[in-house]
Amino acid sequence: MERIAIIDGLRSPIAKANGKLNNVEVDTLGAIIAKELVLRSKLDYDDFDEVIIGNVSQPVGSANVARVTASLAGFSQYTPAYTVHRNCASGMQSISSGIEKIYAKQGELYLVGGMESMSNIPVLFSQKFKDFLMELNSARKPMDKLKVFTKFRLHFLKPTIGLIAGLTDPISGKIMGVTGENLANEFNISRDAQDEYAVQSHLKAQKAIEEGIFKSEIHPIMTHNASIVDDDGVRFNQTCEALGKLRPIFDRNGTVTAGNASQVSDGAAMLIICSESKAKALGVEPLGFITNYAYAGLDAARMGLGPVHATKKLLDKTGEKLKDMDLIELNEAFATQVLANMQAFRSKTFAKKEFNSDPLGEINPEILNVNGGAIALGHPVGMSGTRIVLHLLKELKRRGLKKGLATLCVGGGQGASFLVEV
Repeated sequence: MERIAIIDGLRSPIAKANGKLNNVEVDTLGAIIAKELVLRSKLDYDDFDEVIIGNVSQPVGSANVARVTASLAGFSQYTPAYTVHRNCASGMQSISSGIEKIYAKQGELYLVGGMESMSNIPVLFSQKFKDFLMELNSARKPMDKLKVFTKFRLHFLKPTIGLIAGLTDPISGKIMGVTGENLANEFNISRDAQDEYAVQSHLKAQKAIEEGIFKSEIHPIMTHNASIVDDDGVRFNQTCEALGKLRPIFDRNGTVTAGNASQVSDGAAMLIICSESKAKALGVEPLGFITNYAYAGLDAARMGLGPVHATKKLLDKTGEKLKDMDLIELNEAFATQVLANMQAFRSKTFAKKEFNSDPLGEINPEILNVNGGAIALGHPVGMSGTRIVLHLLKELKRRGLKKGLATLCVGGGQGASFLVEV
């Protein structure tokens, strides 16, 4: 089948949650990036067959948030749009949904992407308070309302923190950080090793910012009270000594801390995709190509191993070898999760037990997340899948390399892997 061309892509800076993008709703944030990307491409809005965008914490005020985003970005009412959701792989799901439509000849040109405002994940009232309000609203007479008021109890006001609820997997019953602790225990990954990996993520991201490497993929965001040009979660000159002072946050005797885990963040990223022949017909030189992809399922309590499971399926489909990859972007949900995958990729025991096969091979640290990852940059969950594909292609092109792997783990026990080339 034809390769899928990525005409171009763009993203926002990634901001720490409850920070500079706190007051920017996700539909607005996504629309800013989508509009700028279309304008830069010099394509006409009417050339697009559909808009497909991934988002995890979909806002109640913007049902089918992709459609709202498309409208705000300047697409006409005649351009359909829909939202996809595969937890942390939502930004990748938008891409593969577009690819499948192209292969099915349902359309030729798509705007796809991912976006998340974790700042605006709501705080929820309890079911008891909801029932109380519903009963109060149904009461018509003053005496009936008074009777309802007598049933009120202060504990009705105890809130549910939407962010925590959303990061807790109902399949395993574990909050995501506990799945990281599970991998630390299974693969004997120390706190020191996790902190050292986290430091390297920050230092690589710092170097990339200082050298302007992200400039070609970032469109600055201006708000009424702030402007953000670079990813603001990177801790410059980070050290293991500083990280060593942080306490574990999921298990008091554990090793996962706020410093060696991905950051809760806001951001949006968009791509324009079409078939290779369509790109030639448009007379544009693509940023690069997606040659294949795969999703895999696994034990939700070990969801961090999604990359090795999905990559196994992808390599089996394509006949490619891990050693053929020039660069790898593996989303950093947790330092322990990345380190566990690095072990699992090369482990004969793991490969025999999980796949009844030989190991996939060694991941060379020199080609892995070369400009830092989500520990330093942040992990807006709906955006990250799109971001790592975009950055991988940009970096391959910048370095004059050809082939890369973009992969991530997915809450609930899944993995996603995309093979790209320039």
